This record gives sequence, structure tokens and C-alpha cells, in this order.
Amino acid sequence: MANPTSSHSGGKPETESFGNLLSEFERERSADRGGGTREGTVVSVTADSVYVDIGLKTEGTLPLSDFAADSAPVKSGDKLEVTIKGRGPEGYYQLSRGTARRPSDWAALEKAFAEKTAVLGTVIGAVKGGLSVDIGVRAFMPASRSGARDAKEIESLVGQEVRCRITKLDSAEDDVVVDRRIVTEEEEQAAKDKRYAEIREGQKVRGTVRSLTDYGAFVDIGGVDALLHVGDISWSRIHQPDEVLFTGQEIEATVLRIDPEKRRIAIGIKQLQPHPWDEVPGSYKMGQRVRGTVTRVTDFGAFVEVAPGIEGLIHVSEMSWAKRVRKPGDLVKPGDVVEAVILGVKLEERHMSLGLKQALGDPWINAAEKFPVGAVVEGPIMSLTSFGVFVQVSEGMEGMIHVGDISSEKRINHPRDILKVGQFVKARILELDTEKRRLKLGMKQLAPTSIDEYLAEHQEGDIVSGRVIEVSGISARVELGEGIQAACRTPQQKVERRDVSSSTTSHSLDLASLSSMLKARWKNGSPAQESVFQALQVGQVRSFRITKLDRIAKKIEVELQAAT
Repeated sequence: MANPTSSHSGGKPETESFGNLLSEFERERSADRGGGTREGTVVSVTADSVYVDIGLKTEGTLPLSDFAADSAPVKSGDKLEVTIKGRGPEGYYQLSRGTARRPSDWAALEKAFAEKTAVLGTVIGAVKGGLSVDIGVRAFMPASRSGARDAKEIESLVGQEVRCRITKLDSAEDDVVVDRRIVTEEEEQAAKDKRYAEIREGQKVRGTVRSLTDYGAFVDIGGVDALLHVGDISWSRIHQPDEVLFTGQEIEATVLRIDPEKRRIAIGIKQLQPHPWDEVPGSYKMGQRVRGTVTRVTDFGAFVEVAPGIEGLIHVSEMSWAKRVRKPGDLVKPGDVVEAVILGVKLEERHMSLGLKQALGDPWINAAEKFPVGAVVEGPIMSLTSFGVFVQVSEGMEGMIHVGDISSEKRINHPRDILKVGQFVKARILELDTEKRRLKLGMKQLAPTSIDEYLAEHQEGDIVSGRVIEVSGISARVELGEGIQAACRTPQQKVERRDVSSSTTSHSLDLASLSSMLKARWKNGSPAQESVFQALQVGQVRSFRITKLDRIAKKIEVELQAAT
């Protein structure tokens, strides 16, 4: 093309320059309308486009995907046969590959039909059921074979040059049918086959997120789809891919696996980052207190993420000092933030053991000081059983109230008859065993009873009256008042007899002692007692001496006084 500035050098060159300019203008006007096949030269290749010098003032562009099926990659200097389709919004001419030609006569149509080769055609209008295409003769393209997804896309094909295959050719009826979809599918498949052949495991690729699912994302990595599983997005645990990805997002990933038979490719993003466990040796030690988020709960424990990509397991046995936890979900749930202590780290297995109860401290260490026998405590009922209830007296420490220590007013068959889980109750500490981690409580011991008054009014050594209500061997039960009972140990009968014959055999007879004995025996006309005690019988009212008063346990022990 002549330089317009040279038109001032003389008359004749001016005329020639003007003619050249006019010719150039006409060529560009014709190119703007599209049509015509010409040879072009590749001047540059970008990530998605190929720029071609087509002999006009403005270059043309081709999508890089048009070269996906080629045996060798396109490069600068390559000669191409292209067709101008018109100008694009950026001013460049839009081109199509000249791999297909427009038939010039009926013989060319028959050859293309027989060899099933693609031909060029121009969509000239929409008709009932499809499109009318000019391939040298008028041909019909069914809408279903246009490759368009909807009516709007079908209408957008009008005026465009398309590659299609002749599927029906009837010269007698002048009936020609073409198919664009089959050509498009074959080209796409060829591009995919080429791309599959190029991809290698471990290769770094770039792609565009095409769609999102619950289990991952499908990514276009240059003409083929690859699956990015949710577990390969980040070292941190992600529940849904849309937490970090969105459709249309450009990403960089690593090819993890290729299944050539099923044509599946798996990619990962997190594999491009250092593994978090590489930092564990210098950052985490046994006994260290850590804070993390519960990610999942199982039957045997809970997993806690202490850092992105680093999870530890709290085993069910390390969750509570108070009792054996049967369901970890009763204590923690996904999303809970907890503090724990590192119990162990296995770097080779990438396993970290955590303890939840250790972070709380062992409540039984100073239990004797904080919970002396006789003290009153208050807390919620944590569980009910047939034999009693468990009450939380402090964090990680529970005490048991036996069913018999719940009420002194009536007999209770099951604690649930008057109590329920979560109810706050007060109780007195009856027993504490720190070695066995057992704490025994009583509720009825808080209620004032007649025995409390009796214990307050009497002391050890007092002589009291009582009625024998039970005799069993060497022990007996004595009722000292209404609802007040004491334990009594029955004495063996003591017989004050002397064997006279034996005495006279071994010793000389002491007449003074014998005289005293006879006087005592026959004094007032009644014999002396053979025993100072009489055998206890149920129903007897006797005198007893209090030998022990236990005001905490509310127990009384007595001994029988000699009968007079």
C-alpha cells in the first residue's frame, strides 16, 4: 500500500496514490462485509488468540482454540488460508480457518458428500425448523443440527460463515441438507484428544472454573475439563467449594491424576503450597495448650483444626474428667472453638493427639480441700439412673446421690419420679474418695428431721429409754423415739456361780466369803441374780447408754444398762 504522504511529490504519482487509496478503501469495505478466502501470515500468538496479517491495514484474529486439532502448535510466520467474516468490536477482522472450501459446482458438492469433508457456507436466513445456508446452492440446516443451544443463538448464526457437512444430496429433488453440529463436535473432540495427549501428571496448568458442585469444581484447562475436588482446594478444611471459588475464576493448579480410559483428569490447588505439617516440628510440642475449631465429630472423638491443614484428634476418653463420655457430640459440635492440650505428635503419620479435659485441669487434685465431708454443694443434674442421679458440683467433677438418699419423706422407686436432667439441686457431701474419684451426696440429709433434734439434745454417755424392735444374734435395733433408731450390741449372759467342790479341793474354805454369798442370795427372801443382765426380747422397754453419736451420718449406737 502506498504511503499517503508521497502524493505531494508530483502529478502522476499523486494520481497513482489516489488510485491505490481508493482501491484499498474498496478492499476494506468488501472485507468489512465479510466473505472471501485469502492467505495470511501469523504475526503473533497470545494466550487465546492468533493475529494474522491479511494484507489490509488492520490485522485479523483467530481464536487459538481453532488450532487445537493441529499436529503442531501455531507460531509466528506460519501461512494460513483464512476467510474474513467481518470486523470485531475492537476493530480487528474476525477470521475463520480456510480448512474448508465453498463448493464451486455440483461435482464439488458430490465429492464433499462422498468423502464427508467439511464445506464452507453462509447462513442466509432462518426458516421453519432451521436455517437456510448458501454452500454454492441453497441447503437446509435443521435447528437440532446447528449446534446452537436455543432460539436466540440460532438467530445469531444468520449472516455468519460456518463449517458444515453435507448429510443429504438429492439432485433430482434439489434437496441438500447440512449439519454444523457434527463438525463442531468432531473439532472439539479432536482438540480434547490433542490436549489429553499433552497433559502430564505433576504438570502445572491454568484454567477457568466452569461450574461448582457440592464435591468440587469443574475447570476448563484448555479445551478439556478437569475435576478439582473440594479436598484438594485448600489445606484448610472446606465444606463447600463456593466458599473460596466462583464461576469464571482463573486458577492455577497441579495435575494430580489422569485416567486415560475414562478420560478423567484430577487437579489440585493446595499441592502448589507447602504442606502445613512441615512447620509442625518447630511450632508444636507435647503439653502445649492450643486453640482450634472442631471440624467433624465421630463416634470415637472429635477432630480439631489447630492451624490451616493441621488437625488433631480429641479421643472420647480425653474429653471429660467427670464421667465416661459415650457420644462426643454431646460435648462438642462442628464449628465449636475449643482449647486443648497436645498429648502427642507423630510426624511420620501426621497425627496429633489432643486432650480436652487436660486443658480444664484435674478437678480431683484439690477436691478434699474444696469439698469436705459435711459441706453443702449445688449443681445441675447431669444424668438419671435407676439407682440414683449424678450432679455436677464443679467443672469436670460429678457426685452421685443414691436413690435412698433423695428423700426421707417417702420411698422413691426411680429418681425420675421427682427429678429431671438439668434441674439444680442442693446436697450434702457424705463421702469423698479422691483415689477412686467418687463423691457421694445426699439430699435428704439437708431436710430437718426429728433425729436432728434428738442428736442436738443428747450427748454420748446419756442414759435413755428405748423399745427393742429387732434382735438378731448379738445385735439389736432399738427405737429411742418416733423414727429414731439406734444400734445395740447384745451382751452374753454372765453367771456369777462358784464351784464349791472345786474350791474346797484346791483351797481352804473361806467361811466369811461363803457367809456373805449366802446372805446376798437369801436377802429379803429372794435369790440373788445369776446375771446382771437379762436376755433382750422384742417389745421390751429397757434402759440404754448412748456410746456414739454421729451427727453427720445421723447414726446412734447404745449399750444395754444392767437391770435393777
